[in-house]
Amino acid sequence: MQREPVTRVAVLIPTYNERDNLPGIVARVRASVPTADVFVLDDGSPDGTGQIADEIAAADPQVNVVHRAGKEGLGKAYLAGFAIVLERGYDAAVEMDADGSHLPEQLPSLLAALGEADLVIGARWVKGGEVRNWPAHRKVLSIGANIYTKMMLGMSVNDATAGYRVYRSGALRTMGLEGVESQGYCFQIDLTLRAVRAGLTVVEVPITFVEREVGVSKMGHDIVREALTSVTRWGVEHRVDQLRSVSGRVRGREAARDRA
Repeated sequence: MQREPVTRVAVLIPTYNERDNLPGIVARVRASVPTADVFVLDDGSPDGTGQIADEIAAADPQVNVVHRAGKEGLGKAYLAGFAIVLERGYDAAVEMDADGSHLPEQLPSLLAALGEADLVIGARWVKGGEVRNWPAHRKVLSIGANIYTKMMLGMSVNDATAGYRVYRSGALRTMGLEGVESQGYCFQIDLTLRAVRAGLTVVEVPITFVEREVGVSKMGHDIVREALTSVTRWGVEHRVDQLRSVSGRVRGREAARDRA
């Protein structure tokens, strides 16, 4: 079903120590989608990323900077960005990494897919998707995590951990964001699950993911552990709810037979 056209787009770019990557990524976003506004969400980077963002914003009225008190994590940064998107009346919010792994040149295809979706995920593990410069063990880990997520949560999404995505503002309003506390990979899975359970339409568009060339990855064992623990817990809760539902229907049929 065709949705309302999207005209006002906000691209949210969380940063922590990305001074070498930020200028290039912002310039590429502005060139790829000139009408979009950019919001740099900086978690008090000690390397001066925030100051560089301010310099970029001073020269471009479509670039905005949100200075956050400290390193609070990806999830809280995006939630702060979503609040701005809703408050200022944007039609859609884009999640994009600052390290160049998400190609801004592919953003127009994600926005185009929003015509028939509430959430568009730039997916690596679908036909046409590609990952560059990852060792084999990282690919296996990511694919395995997504297979496990599909099995545990009963979702048809192939790349629930993907961080390149576009949300319609209406979707953000219905997903219960006030209850989100997860971070990293887990944050993306959490929001995907909330979208699916809210009955929203999720579309995956193949992208090319390119491992960063400059800087240090923020991925750590604690983020992976959080995702594994949370997905397992959500999956068990989902199965328990299913069993309760089936049990309730059986009792209802038995009660109806007794009354007859």
